[in-house]
Amino acid sequence: MKIFEIRELPEPELRKRILEEEENLAHLKFQKATSQLESPMKIRISRRTIARMKTVLRQIEMQKQTAKSGGTANA
Repeated sequence: MKIFEIRELPEPELRKRILEEEENLAHLKFQKATSQLESPMKIRISRRTIARMKTVLRQIEMQKQTAKSGGTANA
């Protein structure tokens, strides 16, 4: 998934997709351990997708926190 696609997702859907992708990553790691994985790049792609999703989720949380505090960020 590209970053612009991830940013279009609503927060509940994003959380759901993170869980699904983490399950997929676990499955890929199991396949690698049993020598059934065709392409090791799938693990890398999955890890990076999870990282992108968590980054966007954190940005959403920070925006809510900033809006709640009145627009001033506590550094």
